[in-house]
Amino acid sequence: MLPSRIKKLREQFGYTQMELAKRLNVTRSSINAWEMGISVPSTQSVIDLAEIFKVSCDWLLGVEKSATLSLEGLSESDGVMLCAMAKHLRERR
Repeated sequence: MLPSRIKKLREQFGYTQMELAKRLNVTRSSINAWEMGISVPSTQSVIDLAEIFKVSCDWLLGVEKSATLSLEGLSESDGVMLCAMAKHLRERR
């Protein structure tokens, strides 16, 4: 679960493996190994990934089934709009 979530989030945010590696101060091959499930990130790297991608560590690790989204820095109306959009997308399924 962790490998696929790292890759999916990296791609959603538009980062290459090299760009993400630079942000985390690790090698590109480390990112590749994490995404392939060959190795796992350190605890600090999991925390850093969660902060970069604005998700919880629990979700990233697969402990929680639903992701959370930080609304920090957004206006109340922006938060309401995002909640409405999420509801709409859930109902489409």
